[in-house]
Parts: sequence; C-alpha cells; structure tokens
Amino acid sequence: MKKKSKGRVYVGMSGGVDSSVSAALLQKAGYDVTGVFMKVWQPDFLPCMWREERLDAMRVSAHLGIPLLTWDFEKEYKEGVADYMIAEYKAGRTPNPDVMCNKEIKFGAFFRRAIKEGADFVATGHYAQVKYDKKTGIYEMLKGVDDAKDQSYFLWTLGQEQLRKTFFPIGGYKKSAVRALAKKFALPVAEKKDSQGLCFVGKLDMKDFLAHYIGEKDGCVLNEKGEAIGTHRGAYFYTLGERHGFTVTKKGTDDTPFYVVAKDFEKNTITVAHQLEGKSIKPLECASQELRADQASFCKGALPDSKRKYTAQVRYHGEQYKCKIIALNESGFFLRLERPAVFDAGQSVVLCDGNECLGGGIITT
Repeated sequence: MKKKSKGRVYVGMSGGVDSSVSAALLQKAGYDVTGVFMKVWQPDFLPCMWREERLDAMRVSAHLGIPLLTWDFEKEYKEGVADYMIAEYKAGRTPNPDVMCNKEIKFGAFFRRAIKEGADFVATGHYAQVKYDKKTGIYEMLKGVDDAKDQSYFLWTLGQEQLRKTFFPIGGYKKSAVRALAKKFALPVAEKKDSQGLCFVGKLDMKDFLAHYIGEKDGCVLNEKGEAIGTHRGAYFYTLGERHGFTVTKKGTDDTPFYVVAKDFEKNTITVAHQLEGKSIKPLECASQELRADQASFCKGALPDSKRKYTAQVRYHGEQYKCKIIALNESGFFLRLERPAVFDAGQSVVLCDGNECLGGGIITT
C-alpha cells in the first residue's frame, strides 16, 4: 500500500547540485515533489545557458521519477531584478541583485504561482534554515550550518507568509555532505561545479555587464591628497571599500592594496587609500559607526526589541558588527555600530540575533 504523501512540494530546480539534492531529500522524506525550472531574462550579449541548465534539471527529475515544469519569468526578472539593478547603479548606489532575485522571483513570482497551482510548500537549495517556535507559533529563519555557504543574508525579505510554507532541505548540511548525498542518490549532476555570479544569469563581470547599459567613461583615480595616480572605468561602477577594478599607475614602495574611499560622480573620480599604516590597520576614512536603512522587512512580522543588542552584516560573508538600535519603525531603522564599518548606499544590511536572521533593510547612508 502506497504511503500517504506529507504534502505537495514545488522545488525550484536550477540544474545544480544543491537544488537537486533538495528535491531528493524531500522525496525521501515522503513528500510529493514537483520540480520547477525557472526561465529568466538573459542579456543578449551573454551566451545562452538556460537550455543546458534545464537539461540537467530534466536529467535529475527523470532520475528521481518526478515531473519537471518550466515556468517563464523573463518579464518579472528583467523588471524586478535587472532593471532595478541598473537604475540603482545609475543613481550612484550599490544594489544587491541576489536579494531582489529572492524577493521578486523565487519567493515572489515562483512562490505565488506554486501555491496558486496547489502546492502546499515550496523549496529551494538555499543554505538557510526555517524553525517553528511552538510556544509563539512563529517561524524563524536561521543561518545555514555551513558558515562558508550560509545564504540567509540574501533572504532577509522573507516574512511569515513565505517561511511557513518554505523548506530549505540542505540548510542543515555542510557543502561536503551535500556533495556526498548527491553521490549517494546517484544524481546525474553529482560532480557538477557550483555556479558563480549573478542570481540565475551566471558568471559575469559586473562592470562588463553594467557597461552595456550605463556606458564606460574613463576617469581619474585620486589619492588622499587629490593627486591623480591611475584610471578607472566610471565612478558609477564602484563601491566604497572596493579594492579591485581600477588601475593604479603611480605606485610607491608600499605595495599594500588601495581601497575606494570616496566617489565624485560629477567629476567622475574615485579616491583610494591604504588601510595599513606600518603594521597597524586603520579605519578607512569612509568608514562610519552610524547606519540608516529603509525598505525594512522583518522575518517574524514584528519589530525586534530595540533595547537588545544585535549584530549587523552589511555584505555577504561580511563581518558581523555588534550594534545598537537607535531608532526603529516598520519602514526603517537607525543603527550605531560598535566600531566603524565601510558600506555604501543601496547595499543590504541584515540584523541577526546569534544564529537567527531577524530581517534587514536597504542602506541609505
């Protein structure tokens, strides 16, 4: 007699190892699994990869004996992710497209359609965890157990509506264990390398991508004295704290790296500086202990306790800064960090309480 299904799950399958193992784990756990390949917009100057990725997803689905659907989200991705990213860079800010991809596509368009078509749950191959608190009836988002792969930073826009119906099957595993599971399940993609680059689109140099829409405009790299010491491709392309992508032609005996500490869009210049003085590390002049954010979203659907101390993360795999909430409301917050950090307008800041992701916002200053 066939076992009763635990529920119907639509799994976002990219053709990669993580989403494939996620589907296999859910099937093994007794869920009725349907794979969904999401076709998204790709710029015409990049090689088309989606057909190859879908073929891998088809191979995995056939191996597991589950159906695979293909849903076209080109319009949603172009408008909600690509156009947003380009507009933000044009405005002199540094957006995080992966955050928007999760908000607008995976837990936006995909989530809504899956539930509408009868799914009880959705699942993705993210390294994060969902925990249900029986006492409060609230779903919490936790970091993945693999610190090197944790993706909770990209998921701060998820609320109770999504979390109560979402599985992250591999969030409790290290990447090495996920690879081992792929071999155990004999998945056709067990040896496939991890994808790199912008969410769904694949590996690309961000400055090369932006150059097609904003246009390159060579400018001067200045030192802290205002002297021209090199060249860059356009002030809009750079983020405060960045140490790559520009050329320094006038170098001294000190070969320590330069970091972007200021941008002047009218003059099209960027200013760079060293972070080392002798053997000691000094804060960059653009570092700040105060941070404001808007477009806030909190995973529990309620504001964090402003009297408690949390940690703030301003970039993926970035340092966790102890912080104090100075002001807080449903639309934004103002933080004071324990020590100076480098961040840029447009980046995401995520608030954490130990291993729990509380939510976040878009940095304004």
